[in-house]
Amino acid sequence: MESLTTEEGNSNGGGGGGGFLANCREQLRWALDRLIISSRGTAVGFVGKLAKIARDDPRRVAHSLKVGLALTLVSVLYYVTPLFNGWGDSVIWAVITVVVVMEFTVAHMAANLCGEKGEPILLGVFVFLVGSAATFSRFIPELKARYDYGVMIFILTFTMVAVSSYRVDELLEFAHERLTTVAVGVTICLFTTVFVFPIWAGEDLHNLAADSLEKLAEFLEGMESECFRENSPCENLEGKAFLQVYKGVLNSKVREDSLCTFAKWEPIHGKFRFRHPWGQYQKLGALCRQCASSMEALASCVVVLKKSQYPEANPELCLKLRGTCGAMSLHSAKALRGLSLAVRTMTLPCQTNDMSTAAKAASDFRTQLSEDAALLQVMHVAVVASLLSDVVIQIERITESTSKLARLARFTNPERPPSAVVINVED
Repeated sequence: MESLTTEEGNSNGGGGGGGFLANCREQLRWALDRLIISSRGTAVGFVGKLAKIARDDPRRVAHSLKVGLALTLVSVLYYVTPLFNGWGDSVIWAVITVVVVMEFTVAHMAANLCGEKGEPILLGVFVFLVGSAATFSRFIPELKARYDYGVMIFILTFTMVAVSSYRVDELLEFAHERLTTVAVGVTICLFTTVFVFPIWAGEDLHNLAADSLEKLAEFLEGMESECFRENSPCENLEGKAFLQVYKGVLNSKVREDSLCTFAKWEPIHGKFRFRHPWGQYQKLGALCRQCASSMEALASCVVVLKKSQYPEANPELCLKLRGTCGAMSLHSAKALRGLSLAVRTMTLPCQTNDMSTAAKAASDFRTQLSEDAALLQVMHVAVVASLLSDVVIQIERITESTSKLARLARFTNPERPPSAVVINVED
C-alpha cells in the first residue's frame, strides 16, 4: 500500500509534468495518424485521377512520352562531345524549340556519382522522366486551367539547366543568373501591366456578360418589330442585322473562360473586391448561350415561314398568336435590357413587371396549346410561339442567375432620381 501510494503521488504531484508530456505525445500521435490517413487518401485520389485521364484518352500518355523522348534526343546534342563541338552553345535553341513546339537539381547530384560516362546517361533518363511526367500533368483539368503555361516554363527551365549544366562548371551560378533574370523580367512585366494603363481581364469579363444580355435583348426587339407587330412588313428576313446578334453570344465561351482564368489571378481593382464571384459569370454565360441556341432555332423557323408565305386558315387566331408572341418578345427584351444595365453599373436589378408579364403570356399560350384544338389550323405560327415561350423560360433562369451574381458581388442599390417637385404659382 505504501509503494502504491507513493507511485500515485508521483503521478499526480511531482509527475504532473510527465502527464502533460504524455498527453502532448498522444495528441501529436493522433494528429500524425490523421495526417497520414489524409495524405494517403489524397495520394490515392490523385493517382486515381491520373489513371482516369489516361484511360479517357490514351493518346495523352503517348504524347507525354513523345515529349520526354524528344527532349532526351535533343539533349544528346549536348551530351555527345563531337556533336557539341560542331554546334556549340546554339544547341540550347533546339531544346527550346522542342518544348515550345510540342507543347535543381537532384538529378545532377545523382549523376555525378555515376562517373563521367554514366552522367549523360542518367541525365538523359531524368530529362525523359521529368519531361514526360510534367507534360502529362498538363492534361489534368485543374492544372491546365491555371498552371498550363507555368508547367511548360518548368519543362523549359528544367531541361535548359539539366542540359546546359553538363557543359557549365558553375551550376549554382548559372541557376542563380537564370532565376535573377526571370525575377527581373516578371517584376518589370507586373509593374508595367498593373500601373501603366492597366487592362483588367475581370473588367472585360464583366462587360462581356453585360454585352451578351444586350445582344439577346436586341434580337427579341427585332423579332417584335419585324415579325410580330400588326403592321410588320412581310418581306424576306434574310440578312437582317438583328438575326445575327445572338451568334456573338454563341461564340463567347472560349473568350469567357480565358478571361475568367486571368481574372482570378488579378489583385483587387475598382469595384471588384477580393474573392469576387468570377465563376458566377461563367454560369450566367452558359445560360445566355443556351438562350442564344434557342434563338437560333427560332430565327430559322421565322425565316422559313416568311419565305414560304403559308396561307392563314384562321386569320383571327393568327393575329392573336402574333400579339402573344409580340408581348413575350417585347417584355423579355425589356427585362434583358434591365439586367444588362444592372450588371454594367453593378447595381441591383430593378423590380419590374416585364419578366412576369412575359412569363404569364408564355404560360397562357402553353395552356391554350394543350386545350384549344383550333391551334392545329395555324400550327406554323404555333410552333414559333412555342419556341418563343421556351426562350422566355430560359430568360427567367438568366434573371435568377443575374440576381445571384448581384447578391454575391454585393451590387449596390440603384440611385433613384429625385422626384419632381410641382410648385403652384397663383396669380
